[in-house]
Amino acid sequence: MPKTTATRPGSPLLRRATAAATAAGVAALAAVAVGAPGVAHAASVAAATPATDFSDCPALPDGVDPAHWKCEVHTAAPRLTMGEVTVTLAPITMTHAEGPLPDGGNGQVWGAMHGAPTAVPGVRGLAIRPEYGGRSDFYTGEFSLRFRLLGPLLKKGCTVGADEPVDFRLKRSGPSTWVSQDPPVIEFSAYDDTFSAPAAEHCGPLTGALNRRLGLPAAEGNLMSYDASYTFRTYDRLTARP
Repeated sequence: MPKTTATRPGSPLLRRATAAATAAGVAALAAVAVGAPGVAHAASVAAATPATDFSDCPALPDGVDPAHWKCEVHTAAPRLTMGEVTVTLAPITMTHAEGPLPDGGNGQVWGAMHGAPTAVPGVRGLAIRPEYGGRSDFYTGEFSLRFRLLGPLLKKGCTVGADEPVDFRLKRSGPSTWVSQDPPVIEFSAYDDTFSAPAAEHCGPLTGALNRRLGLPAAEGNLMSYDASYTFRTYDRLTARP
């Protein structure tokens, strides 16, 4: 029986093999064609969840007046520049409730966020999907997001902001515009050009190459432009909830 020879850790042969495998993975990342199911292209994104859909309205805190609390549904297709990537994200919808607390303070309750992957321009086979980062204050325009990176060569947990989400502090670009009174529909524009973008994490062997291609981490030069519309309904006018 022929003998087998084990390659010693750290040997030139093993280093060359590892480098070749990594290079092949990077080349494959650049060459895989986009077209995976569920990926939206900026030029032909699907319509967002209807602005009158109140199914994600959260339960109210105890002791508040439903007539003075409203459920708001925001719909937007943000434009994001983060590192070397600029992309118009597929439409997202965010739902929350707000109103006065029994002690006179302002209260908020998070509801839900929905979005779809968007193909990343210039990086074939890669898509990005925003996800709620766990913090929000709609009175001040502050909220946090994580950005899931999707591709056939990446681990499922590959995310920008995986351990610490990206914090946004939106500033209004101008006054709000009432598009409709019944139902109420308001449009507004906002932006943030001060946030820092962390590196992608948990992406597997291609993490380093991916971050170099995307220009991450990026402490400056980032931009979120946020053109949105929202509607609302007070809780005493919502369909009875379980």
